Amino acid sequence: MSARPEAETDEELLLRIVIDIAAVFFKVRAIGRQIGAMTSWGGGSWGLLRSLILEGPQTVPQLAASRPVARQRIQLIANELAAEGLVAFVANPAHKRSRLLTITPAGERRYAEVRGRLLALCREFARDLDPDGLRATAATVEGIDTLFGAWLDAHPD
Repeated sequence: MSARPEAETDEELLLRIVIDIAAVFFKVRAIGRQIGAMTSWGGGSWGLLRSLILEGPQTVPQLAASRPVARQRIQLIANELAAEGLVAFVANPAHKRSRLLTITPAGERRYAEVRGRLLALCREFARDLDPDGLRATAATVEGIDTLFGAWLDAHPD
């Protein structure tokens, strides 16, 4: 995080946090590429597998809306994962043309493998951080996520 300026207002502090989150995101994405959580071009393959594990089969548009990113970006990730046998497109009883994406046993294994790598890395990093500070940070980031998500819902493209 950057040094705190004197007399920083709450809105300036929140802006700094948002900027810092963005900076951390790019570092996390670079680490993700190294440990197999991202595609070579930066698509979040592990995140898509995680969504399927936690929420079950979904269509590409549903996955895109939950992030929110372009449907085409999720389609690229889905196609790449399907080519690797990590996910499969299956019939969708609710819609003839929009197939459901489901995780395969190979995808479940890959998810667990990458999750283990992430946990090992986080275990190493957590040693240098205050547990109470981590809990407070998690709550704050969740609150920011909720507020920004609500704004996006109220201001669709």
